[in-house]
Amino acid sequence: MSNNPSAQNAPEAQPTGATGYLADEEFLEPLLAELGEVRDVHGRLVLADGPPRPAAWALNIWYDPVVIPIASIKQGAKALRSIQRNWAPYTFQHHRRASLIQENLPHVSAKPMEFYTPAPTAPLGSWTLLDESTILAAPHCSSPFPNGEVRFVENRSAPPARAYLKLWEVFTRLGVMPTAGELCLDLGACPGGWTWVLQGLGANVIAVDKAPIDPAIARLPGVSQRLESAFGLNPAEVGPVDWLFSDIICYPARLLRLVRSWMDTGMARNFVCTLKFQGETDHETARAFAAIPGSQLMHLSVNKHELTWVLTR
Repeated sequence: MSNNPSAQNAPEAQPTGATGYLADEEFLEPLLAELGEVRDVHGRLVLADGPPRPAAWALNIWYDPVVIPIASIKQGAKALRSIQRNWAPYTFQHHRRASLIQENLPHVSAKPMEFYTPAPTAPLGSWTLLDESTILAAPHCSSPFPNGEVRFVENRSAPPARAYLKLWEVFTRLGVMPTAGELCLDLGACPGGWTWVLQGLGANVIAVDKAPIDPAIARLPGVSQRLESAFGLNPAEVGPVDWLFSDIICYPARLLRLVRSWMDTGMARNFVCTLKFQGETDHETARAFAAIPGSQLMHLSVNKHELTWVLTR
């Protein structure tokens, strides 16, 4: 029972026995295929019976969601406050009513954050309206960001493309990144956004691509170029690197073979790779990446029809 005084006379929350999975706006279908059998779909929020399942395509996972009957906006807000303080709404219908409920809750900032800012540590719950008189709420979620969406104050001048945001998000979510003096191999580097991020962290970067990276980035201290295919590299000839990065446009199965070649030689300690799907989602290869011990597979806020695989040691 809650010790919060506002819990008095609050509607009783009923366990659902399910887990919620929130997809990106455009990628509900890959999430459904990944999950298999599900109970309900509410917009892009999927409910599946039982404990959490592996769900790389979920931006946010709702743990132990409950159903709360409400008779008014104020009663809905009171019910949520009786559970915890911080809530982020997900709305797929009844937008005005949901907005009014949220206005009666403590403010949670959703402003874009500066890179290098640590991820929030305060618990953040998620909720939605199933209908005008029913709230679905999860006090604990996998992401500390509203709806799993990480938004940054963007640099619109230095990087040559927006792909740099992928690395900003990975590093912010994991709290791990290259440090000054470490050696990074950036495969498929052109036009140079990832190299720009890594050099800005103080790392030394070998940028590999058949096409040259942006000249301004190529001139930065600690950056060198190799104008060749990443798939033609011999790990033993390159030598050990602290980080291997890949944003190569290729079939995921080919990327998996490349990653395994570097893992087998022991020439790379940490990996951050984008799996770019061309046509149908290659769930089999995605599962193979996810099965690599100690690694994580995720769909970033800025990912398109792609997943990001990370292995840090």
